[in-house]
Amino acid sequence: MITTRGLLGRRRIWLLVPLPLLLIGLALIARTTGAEPADWGEGIIGGLGFTAVLPVIALIVGTGVLGSEIDDGTITHILSKPLPRSEIIFTKLGVATGVTALFAGVPLFIVGLIAGDAAVAFALVVGAVVGSLAYCSLFVMLSVLTRRPVLVGLAYVVLWEGVLGNILTGTQKLSIQQYVQAIVDALAPSDLLHGNVAVPLSYVMAGVFTVASTAYAVQRLRTLSVAGETG
Repeated sequence: MITTRGLLGRRRIWLLVPLPLLLIGLALIARTTGAEPADWGEGIIGGLGFTAVLPVIALIVGTGVLGSEIDDGTITHILSKPLPRSEIIFTKLGVATGVTALFAGVPLFIVGLIAGDAAVAFALVVGAVVGSLAYCSLFVMLSVLTRRPVLVGLAYVVLWEGVLGNILTGTQKLSIQQYVQAIVDALAPSDLLHGNVAVPLSYVMAGVFTVASTAYAVQRLRTLSVAGETG
């Protein structure tokens, strides 16, 4: 509850609103102009929803739940309590995933309904939850790994997933965005979204991202506590 109140009470929470509104607005415009969902689904859902809305929200939230406390020094108060470091990371990750899934999953669900396909709408929610967990675990890890987690996170989202993902197809196998799209396409096949990575690989790699990032974040937080105590 403290983490949730701290996150939702910060000014950065308002950064989570414009992109979802833009996503819904563009879908409504496309629908009211008479365009077929197959014509705009790939661009709006894949090109905006899973390329910008989901990862950017996850970046803002994932780096904020713990990174802000490290930056302002209040992390020492948390580390001074007799709490397992894993419990701290799991709590932060749980809050980050929940908030990200809410702010990204709801607008994606609405866009799916605007497209007139309830099955796709529910599949988009599942994809948003899977993506939220994988992205947030990565960004929470970055927040304890570097003092510039937002910059490093943007490099991953923009350069790796965005630029290199469109140039070198091999990089798509290490792209959370591609895992999410493949999962959604498998759950509700349609002309709105297409996956470029095998579905089994998508589930496995999304799990690898989540488990590996979370485990390293826990280990890194233990290192920070030792450094603080010896200093």
